[in-house]
Amino acid sequence: MLGLVDDFITYLAVERNCSPNTRLGYLRDLKQFHDFLKNKPQYSGVSGEVNTDSVDGAAVTGFVYSLYNGCKKVSVARKISSIRSFFKFLIRKGVVRVNPAEFVPIPKVEKYLPPVLTAEEAESLIEAPKKAQKAAALLRDISILETLYSSGVRVSELTGLDIKDLDLDAGTIRVLGKGGKERIAYLGQFAKSSLKAYIDKERAATEGPLFRGKGGRITPRTVQRLVKKYVLSSGINKTPTPHALRHTFATHLLDAGVDLRSIQEMLGHSKLSTTQRYTRVGISTLMEAYDKAHPKARSKG
Repeated sequence: MLGLVDDFITYLAVERNCSPNTRLGYLRDLKQFHDFLKNKPQYSGVSGEVNTDSVDGAAVTGFVYSLYNGCKKVSVARKISSIRSFFKFLIRKGVVRVNPAEFVPIPKVEKYLPPVLTAEEAESLIEAPKKAQKAAALLRDISILETLYSSGVRVSELTGLDIKDLDLDAGTIRVLGKGGKERIAYLGQFAKSSLKAYIDKERAATEGPLFRGKGGRITPRTVQRLVKKYVLSSGINKTPTPHALRHTFATHLLDAGVDLRSIQEMLGHSKLSTTQRYTRVGISTLMEAYDKAHPKARSKG
């Protein structure tokens, strides 16, 4: 089975153009499923290698039940989807005839929305590095926070930026998003100013990663840690992540009257429904605008 898993991961990279993080997630899920089955004689041979022909619905169901002790529903749902996708791939290759995960129910997962910061909270967070006792990475950290909030890029997109992707004159950055899709994201004046100060003082190079950490390109984990650190020092009574700044970006644009289609383009969403979910907090603003503008919405009293 593991050899077929490797083939599947290669397929995701070459034909589906999935990101490294997506491929790693599939790989982890499928290896966990393999490890669950390898000690069960009905599914594995003497060598412990799982025979995909023997995997049935009971195998997937048993694996799912084993997950509920320590996994959240969202993780369980993802693992079932990983197994389904893997066996769909095997059916297309003619390795198996049926998908054993096809009728295994996926748990209903509550849609999670990260917290949205007010404009004042976002400003407090971005200003927090200036209050830090150690200012070795001051300009870099301010630039990271400004870029996340100003452009709405994903943390993986931010850490993947190279210096050549930045155009300060135009106020844009070239972003490589999910599925290898390229788009242009926009920078506000504050983000442009902080990036210029950072590059002028800290980055003499004209190529390579825009944001560096210890030993090379900064990692998403490092960005998550620095956001958490500055949240604590800013006094914000919320627990935003880098992704929350993306959500805040979208919601503030919607509240300012920017249409959903434009926000969809800025965020790099393939579906408008995804953008609507991101900006659900701003729906009250849309309703207020409707009540004020539409002639049939106003009361005659």
